[in-house]
Amino acid sequence: MELTSAPLHKGQVPWRGLLLAALLLTYCNSSATAQARLAAVPPNVVVGASVILEIHDLETKIMAYYWYRGPHLHDDKEIVRFIPSRLVNMRGPAHTGREKVYQDGFMLLENVNKNDAGTYTARLLTMNYDTLVLSLQFQVYAPLPKPNITSNNSNPMEGEDSVALMCEPETQNTVYLWRINGQSLSEGDRLKLSIDNRTLTLLTVVRTDTGPYECETRNLVSTSRSEPFTLNITYGPDVPIISPSDTHFQSRTNLSLSCHAASNPPAQYSWSVNGELQASSQELFIPNITTNNSRSSTCLVHNSATGLNRTTVKNIIVLEPVNVPSIEASKTVVKELESVSLTCSSNDPGISFRWLFKGEHLVLTDRMKLSDNNRILTIDPVKLEDSGEYKCEVSNPANFKDSDAIVLDIIPIYGKRNFWHSWGPIIGIVAQCLLGLAALIILVVFLLKTIRGRNLGKKENINQMKDGRKPAGK
Repeated sequence: MELTSAPLHKGQVPWRGLLLAALLLTYCNSSATAQARLAAVPPNVVVGASVILEIHDLETKIMAYYWYRGPHLHDDKEIVRFIPSRLVNMRGPAHTGREKVYQDGFMLLENVNKNDAGTYTARLLTMNYDTLVLSLQFQVYAPLPKPNITSNNSNPMEGEDSVALMCEPETQNTVYLWRINGQSLSEGDRLKLSIDNRTLTLLTVVRTDTGPYECETRNLVSTSRSEPFTLNITYGPDVPIISPSDTHFQSRTNLSLSCHAASNPPAQYSWSVNGELQASSQELFIPNITTNNSRSSTCLVHNSATGLNRTTVKNIIVLEPVNVPSIEASKTVVKELESVSLTCSSNDPGISFRWLFKGEHLVLTDRMKLSDNNRILTIDPVKLEDSGEYKCEVSNPANFKDSDAIVLDIIPIYGKRNFWHSWGPIIGIVAQCLLGLAALIILVVFLLKTIRGRNLGKKENINQMKDGRKPAGK
């Protein structure tokens, strides 16, 4: 609880003198409170905050508390005194209007400034007129300003330059930390930190050193972090890549080539065909190409900042589309275990041949053989699984065409191997006939039973009439 305070007056001096004399007589008699100590809460104070100077481990009652600014018990340094029995809180010459003393003798100092740092002394008078003098020191720290990052090179070149990043401003009793992409940085093969960590040096920068970088400052009472800082690293151009990667193109189509190279700043592009400049752009477009367009095309890239040039050459080959091939077979109806040859014919130059079976690329078995640049397919001996549709495909690097289909019909050898293949249809027909015959027999039996039942009924009626009885149902 905060107590009322009153200033010291001249009329009180004699009383103070008597009290001081008593205190001096018993100054060394303080064994009962020898373990007492002062503590600042918090121990480290930021400008503008408050701090409480507490008295701990006090084992006796106190008659009077005296607080002084500094290590000496000078009257002009007295801040405040408090007499618990009288509940009197009296201000001294060093009182600033920001100090308050509580009933337990604790002193509150509000709105702390840098000048408040230093030593504070408490003099305690016990009920036995023993005197205890306690002192402490605390530091006052200014809140850290928001740091910012500066660089000694705004446009470093990859593989050529080093860069020093500095965390500003420089402040005392401050710890400096660095981050890149949110991750802590430490020294390495290409990273060096100054003794106080305020300067980060990147040795021989590469393009991945762009950032963002952040510096953080810390002291005992506050933490502050800079805005992200990004390096503009010039690099490239790398060797350009031309797309598409194809080198063969079909005639009478449009040719569109694109060139790309990693570069900062972005590279300048140009194209030449057979040494003649065609375009100063990233794209090269030639409509309705013919075989006359088979030539080399070169993409040239230039970086005005690094002064470097790179080129890539692409050889263009324009081909006429292939024609539909034809296919012939030595025979299309083949007995099992015989042989057959299929021949693919085309007049197109520089083509490749490939065979298809039932719409899929043919997988050769040990009974199959290709000859004459894969143009002739021989199967020896044939088996039932070779039955089906065959096609041949011709292609050049630009396109392909398939022939019309030809079907091989493999006739099985009867009495051998596949019983169900030979007799299955016959057995099916016989089974159907037997089922039909059984149905017919059942129908005939049913009709005979019906006719016989009617005849028996008529005979019974005749007999009844002869006996003079009425027929049933009359």
